Amino acid sequence: MGHREDLLEGAKRCLLEKGFARTTARDIVKASGTNLASIGYHYGSKDALLAQAYIALVENMSDAFDGSDGSTIEGAPGSLERFRWVWSNIVATMRGPGSIWRLSMEVMTIELPEVREHLSRAQREGARGLVALLQGVPEEEIPDETADTLGRFYMTLMTGLIAQWSFDPKTAPDGDALTEGLRQIVEATRAAGPDPSAVLRG
Repeated sequence: MGHREDLLEGAKRCLLEKGFARTTARDIVKASGTNLASIGYHYGSKDALLAQAYIALVENMSDAFDGSDGSTIEGAPGSLERFRWVWSNIVATMRGPGSIWRLSMEVMTIELPEVREHLSRAQREGARGLVALLQGVPEEEIPDETADTLGRFYMTLMTGLIAQWSFDPKTAPDGDALTEGLRQIVEATRAAGPDPSAVLRG
């Protein structure tokens, strides 16, 4: 690997060991076997490097819940079975004590504009990926409007899950609980007939 790849791998290790705020440029240099000048040359800044390392960690984690690890995708696209399968797999990645999703809680509080710009772009693509997986449509066919509506809905659900599993894993919902909640919403919407807003009015 070249210095760019070495830096990214070193930054990933530092994030998992120390988190975002406690990782210094010298930590990354030590973990990657590179030098301080390489960070600026390849990534512009330490924070930009850490943002890209975090995004890479999340992308690698997605293999565990989108079938890329060789597991068989369950349920027809758009079905409750597919919904349960996807979110059960996502929840499974949150159970371990070393889950990177706990790192997400720290990342969400970062005020650095440079970091937020990287993460905002990645969030939209993450939303697009969730829509593609749950609806059974290739990512390149998901329009921005759908990524910014349905995709953001799924990302909001993801953020809530991360928060609950970080705060209290004993009471956090699993895939079955989320699916049952969605089933109740669907049934209530159907019962509301031609005016689905009645569901919200109670």
